[in-house]
Amino acid sequence: MTQLSDSNQAWLLASRPDGEPAKENFRLVEQPIPSIKKGEMLLRTAYLSLDPYMRGRMDDTKSYAPPAQLDQPMVGGTVSQVVESQHPDFKNGDWVLAGSGWQRYAVSDGTGVAKIGDLPHPSWALGILGMPGFTAYMGLMDIGQPKAGETLVVAAATGPVGATAGQLGKLKGCHVVGVAGGEEKCRYAIEKLGFSACIDHHREDFAEQLANACPDGIDIYFENVGGKVFDAVFPLLNTAARVPVCGLVSTYNSGKTLPAGPDRTPQILSGILKRRIRLQGFIIFQDYGDRYPEFLQAMTPLVEQQKIHYREHMIDGLENAPQAFFDMLKGKNFGKTVVKVSE
Repeated sequence: MTQLSDSNQAWLLASRPDGEPAKENFRLVEQPIPSIKKGEMLLRTAYLSLDPYMRGRMDDTKSYAPPAQLDQPMVGGTVSQVVESQHPDFKNGDWVLAGSGWQRYAVSDGTGVAKIGDLPHPSWALGILGMPGFTAYMGLMDIGQPKAGETLVVAAATGPVGATAGQLGKLKGCHVVGVAGGEEKCRYAIEKLGFSACIDHHREDFAEQLANACPDGIDIYFENVGGKVFDAVFPLLNTAARVPVCGLVSTYNSGKTLPAGPDRTPQILSGILKRRIRLQGFIIFQDYGDRYPEFLQAMTPLVEQQKIHYREHMIDGLENAPQAFFDMLKGKNFGKTVVKVSE
């Protein structure tokens, strides 16, 4: 059996934030490594995925998934290795995709666990070949339905979802315009990802710059952000435009009260009606879970042939997970945020 550490380090959800999360919402503990019984296996976390959806799971509100539980390890997807098994379908040494959360070790009965085989980059199962890549693929292909010559605008363009959606749009012949925070990210979107343009949303003339980059209007807007980016996009949406909505990260820390300001709902609904805009939210595994093999079959060769580029923002050490999470919510990451928990 693989040598184990002396204890199981874990970040527990200590309290629920009202607005922006903080370090005091988490508590780091050292616990005994759990034992297993027949039908179970012990998983050691190698990589932990940090994703925007986790902010919503910290709230005790009705949603598409149950809230994270207080005084339990914070939820999260992991790439883990089986270090001890009494499960008939898994053996010691297997690499798996699991939901072990923010901890070094976890016991599993196999529910929701999938073998990932011999990947050259195991952590990529949390990104380009995992949930973010799957989200980009299905959101763009099924809801966005890109066609050659159309204009696609992608928010959070250098994140794992946005970067993938934009590159897929380029392969489909779209004029792709990214939106990102900062000149460095915009240069990357153009020079590495092949976008036609990328607009820095920090610019005072952001809305004007976006309009100039989309002279024929916008046919598809891949929504990851909301807020002022959506405000600039909406007037530019063409008749029969499609808007896959997979995230609204600009609002995740807004708290429980409605934002101040005028009610623009009638104006937005009127635009949706008059221009026959298709605006559709989706939850990737609830809506498309049975199509994951289809995604892997399509995406794997694109990644292997480097037709799709991918960037990770790797953080070393589980102790740094909360700060990395806060930074990601503020857009300070560059690429898919992954925490390296163990070798």
